[in-house]
Amino acid sequence: MTDASATASPDAMIRLENLTKAYPGQAEPAIDGLSLEIPRGEIVVFVGPSGCGKTTLMKLINRLIEPTSGRIVIDGRDVTEMNPDELRRGIGYAIQQTGLFPHRTVAQNIATVPKLLGWPAEKVSARVDELLTMVGLAPDTYRDRYPKQLSGGQQQRVGVARALAADPAVMLMDEPFGAIDPITREALQNEFLRIQRDIRKTIVFVTHDIDEAVKLGDRIAVFGPGGRIAQYDTPEAVLSDPADDYVAEFIGAGAYVKRLTLTRLSRVEAATDWPTVPSSAGREARLAALRSADRDFVLVLDDERRPAGWLGRDLAADDDRLTGDGLPLLSSLGPDDTLFDALNAMLASNADVVVVTGEDGRYRGTLGMAAIQELIHTASPSSGAGAASPAAGAERSAGRDRGGPDSPGKDSPGKEVR
Repeated sequence: MTDASATASPDAMIRLENLTKAYPGQAEPAIDGLSLEIPRGEIVVFVGPSGCGKTTLMKLINRLIEPTSGRIVIDGRDVTEMNPDELRRGIGYAIQQTGLFPHRTVAQNIATVPKLLGWPAEKVSARVDELLTMVGLAPDTYRDRYPKQLSGGQQQRVGVARALAADPAVMLMDEPFGAIDPITREALQNEFLRIQRDIRKTIVFVTHDIDEAVKLGDRIAVFGPGGRIAQYDTPEAVLSDPADDYVAEFIGAGAYVKRLTLTRLSRVEAATDWPTVPSSAGREARLAALRSADRDFVLVLDDERRPAGWLGRDLAADDDRLTGDGLPLLSSLGPDDTLFDALNAMLASNADVVVVTGEDGRYRGTLGMAAIQELIHTASPSSGAGAASPAAGAERSAGRDRGGPDSPGKDSPGKEVR
């Protein structure tokens, strides 16, 4: 067996060297002399139109198909010289439509590879329960169900759990979220990113959706015709500096808006000058807060300083709504949500401000539309600007969102961001 570790980059988990795949009868190879390094612990997304070779390349990595020429090196080992079954048992694999065995229970599906590896029954059972908990499915509820008894999103969660079952260092994911509805898809993407922060696997992810690639990928490989990679770079670089006209056309319009998906709200410093009042305050104190406010709405905070609702300046002294939490917060977003999510929340609620809270749900401040407009041009997540420039932009711009007709909206108060 060849040991390629001497020439591999120190942080490269997967290295493809001059890889070619040609099929008999075809004038051009599906993959032609491709070389690529995939760093350890990162998500690399292969994105491109149908027929460009991205799934073919994934199948080459775990030798579901054999290369015509070239080398595939995983963690310093040339896999073209390994036993294919041994190789595949060390790689997690999740695909569209999950590929679950319909005659096996959830637990039996997840346990497939650990049992092939000869794990003791107790270890297998504990691993199944650990993974079900990790993907948000209660073991006591779902362990003994069959795939047909699960929703599409639940099946996909089980598929991810099965891919992780033997704790592989490498995972291959071929459009795993492509066959489910948009709401479930977004929830699974967020859950997947949460899990990846903890496990730090090296993941090759195939999709045709550039928005999914930008959201999930540490790096993106944009595939062009003929199995060539038109650009391989960070999402920030692909969006801000496309390598050629083909990449720019594939990204499509709205690159500046897409960049908003790269900055998490937890990395943005919120403005703290929005008027608030404690929920324990009496009628007179609330009226005083409303009269002194320079916004159309005052935010009510409960005893734990969690946002509870909005009080409008048009409330009369004898209005019963003055003694409660007022108008409700229309929705909440987590700290892992992005500037794009904040902008979408504002547009959906006819608002120009969102309420920002920490992971504990306590109030941190607000983020206004003017701040987001400025951050579109100043944020640079790859250089850490998500913690610097966005903060400065939010501080400079927050004061301009003064609660006009749409802030947080006379009929639609702003949304909460957890």
